[in-house]
Amino acid sequence: MTPAELSRTVLRAVRRAVDDGELDVAVCGAEQRVVVERSRPGGRGDYATNVALQLARPAGRPPRQVAEILSRRLGDSPGITDVAVTGPGFLNFSLTGPGAAPAALVAEILRAGHQYGYADGDTGRLVRLHAPHEVRAVVVMEVVADLLRSQGALVRTSCAERPRPEWVDVLGVTADLRRDTSDAPDAEHVTLRPVPAPADPLPLGRDAARWALLHPAGHDHPRVDERHLAQRESNPLFRVQYAHARTRALTRNAARLGFDAAPGDVEEYRDLLAALEDHPRILRSAAEHHAPDRLARHLVGVADAFLADLHPYVLPQGEEKPSAAHRARLALAEAVGTVLAGGLTLLGIDAPAHV
Repeated sequence: MTPAELSRTVLRAVRRAVDDGELDVAVCGAEQRVVVERSRPGGRGDYATNVALQLARPAGRPPRQVAEILSRRLGDSPGITDVAVTGPGFLNFSLTGPGAAPAALVAEILRAGHQYGYADGDTGRLVRLHAPHEVRAVVVMEVVADLLRSQGALVRTSCAERPRPEWVDVLGVTADLRRDTSDAPDAEHVTLRPVPAPADPLPLGRDAARWALLHPAGHDHPRVDERHLAQRESNPLFRVQYAHARTRALTRNAARLGFDAAPGDVEEYRDLLAALEDHPRILRSAAEHHAPDRLARHLVGVADAFLADLHPYVLPQGEEKPSAAHRARLALAEAVGTVLAGGLTLLGIDAPAHV
């Protein structure tokens, strides 16, 4: 069972409890997406959720009582070996077999590809984004639009004036942005005004320029200079692109050694697994708060965890033969590459196969 499947299983349990009259809540809004997270060190089981605490007030019941109602409906679900209620009403899940949770997470990422963390479908939400005629504002707006679309929103964008041709040619912004005056009474209207770029970013080229504009928070002053072009560890963009290129190189080198990826037990890489599992939440947060910088910083964290903890141990060393452990680590590395490529694509930045 993957985290997404577990989330849907919990949501079905909530709906059954409502249908049977055990819970009196409206299953809508936030409750349509039950958030499950990996249990923290010292916690119980593989995953946990606080959905009972969220439902307690509208249901008019203590959180622990809500959790007990749901746990009875979840205990015999396929793929779940144990459901425990802890604290004020947290639901804790143990999944089938040792290493099942990490393997399921890796398999889910590889199956979803670049759309890992995307909403299941259209939410019916309509958002109209508008930007002043300033290069950073336009780039931020387009990335925020893609983030919102990844979370199921319908988005329209406009600019005070048509973007300059060089913004289109170098940075890849949309050429025909203009003010949208169509009537849409149900739409959310948002004007994005990040701190303007202090210098022309175009000499940096597309990738470095977009990173310079997107990596700082919108209220921070961006640094538009050649440090974003440096191919060294001090440059976060380089680390992210380098990490992605290394995941691709590992796959190529493994093929030469005669083995491929197979999700398995990689429980020892908990920090990296936690970062990968957090990716859907980061996408939701970046979209909701109109903050591409949250995604950019998250990609740096994923890249750093991969390079420090996993990268040196994926391929066999010396006379070592490929084993199930190597195949599992390779699958985890490919999941890292998938998340990095998907995130970079949302930022409009290249995910290179070679650096």
